Amino acid sequence: MKKTGLLIAGQWESPAGHIVQEVVSPFSSEPVGEVVLAERADIDRALDSAVLGSHTWRKTPAHERTKVLLEAARLADERQEELAQIICKETGKSIREARGEASRAGEIIRLSAFEGAHRYGQSLPLDANLGTGLDKVGYTIAQPVGVVVAITPFNYPSLLVLHKVGPALGAGNSVVMKPAAQAPLTASLLAQCFLDAGLPEGVLNVVNGAGRDIGAQLVSDPRVNKVSFTGSTAVGEQITKVAGVKKLSLELGASSPVVVTQDADIEQAAHAVALGGYINAGQVCISVQRVIVESAVEDAFIEALTPKVNAITVGDPGKDETMVGTLISESDAARVHTAIGQVVSDGAELVTGGERDGAMVSPAIVRNVPGEHSFAQDELFGPAVSITTAQDLDHAIQLANSTRYGLGAGVFSHNMDTSIRAMREIDAGVVHINWTPLWRADLMPYGGLKDSGIGKEGVRTAVNDMTDWKTIILHSRV
Repeated sequence: MKKTGLLIAGQWESPAGHIVQEVVSPFSSEPVGEVVLAERADIDRALDSAVLGSHTWRKTPAHERTKVLLEAARLADERQEELAQIICKETGKSIREARGEASRAGEIIRLSAFEGAHRYGQSLPLDANLGTGLDKVGYTIAQPVGVVVAITPFNYPSLLVLHKVGPALGAGNSVVMKPAAQAPLTASLLAQCFLDAGLPEGVLNVVNGAGRDIGAQLVSDPRVNKVSFTGSTAVGEQITKVAGVKKLSLELGASSPVVVTQDADIEQAAHAVALGGYINAGQVCISVQRVIVESAVEDAFIEALTPKVNAITVGDPGKDETMVGTLISESDAARVHTAIGQVVSDGAELVTGGERDGAMVSPAIVRNVPGEHSFAQDELFGPAVSITTAQDLDHAIQLANSTRYGLGAGVFSHNMDTSIRAMREIDAGVVHINWTPLWRADLMPYGGLKDSGIGKEGVRTAVNDMTDWKTIILHSRV
């Protein structure tokens, strides 16, 4: 069983006397590894290391940074199966999904290398300013922000680590990473890829622990120039209160709507929802949580969706035939199971699924869910989809906008007028036409409105957010 220490100043450490935490498979309850938990003094040393590392990396030419990142990408490709196995074991994600996630690691690093090396400034038309002639030249130049703290969740322990660490390193910053306490092993393997690629000492540091224990110390420290966090809205709100004056990117909660209109291709909509509602056992911030269906096509949609959901295989995440594995813990499965039971007792109808076996919950469809019910309003983070009836398009858009969240949305319609209206009026950071919110290209801007967060991810956008831009003015003597 592998024991992972703290990565500080280019070395993995396992200091004597530190608490060692087991990482346990949510499927088998067997230990799959151990991590050393950081203490306050370790956080202080990691930040000192990152400050020194930021000076080194900032002065490294972009072509040299690119060389290191491309080698890290090659190593991530080479270690793809090992990465997938670790993702599967520590999160309970099916091995087929884990392999899909691992396959994107090298490409995200390559994108980060390219975007970080190709930040173009602007020339400024200063002579357009009243009273200014041709005696001045102005332009902008890029500079790394400095030290980035990256705090990542358990549900995509490779993808979401690299969407923070890759752009930060590509832009010339140093990083202190705190991976999710439930899934820290994937992050250590990825960090080793960067070390083996020749990343200088102190440029990437890894500290383990629960956010409640070390999170506030990390985000509030004045040595930190930017915080990039993915997690719950409640924690995001706390970060804004303690972080101080620094850049923030907060990718927070969601209750993503999918609108199925009477002009939709019902078979296409059912196929997409059967994928988008249950991947990773529904533990995705852009998972389909609530489907808003115009009444004229509701019965046809449920009839098409139900057999597709019933065909989803749930079980041992290590088996190739398993489509959906466990939730991250048995307590999370119990929470989801309770939520399903509550909405049904309140008058909704359980169409299929919802049974619990340990940390597994069978994919569920619940219809006749009132739009204002907590089952539709709050983030469930589990393998269940609610269906709410809309009388018409106006009502559907109203329901789509009725939550505090605004991360992603999907609209199914082959009517161009309906599609254009929906994309303009639904308040979500990403709106998909004829697909669900559960689709993301690593290069696209990604982030939400309202309580779903601040700022955007996606490699190019993240590189820009992890960059400071200086305005330079050259004055002639005449």
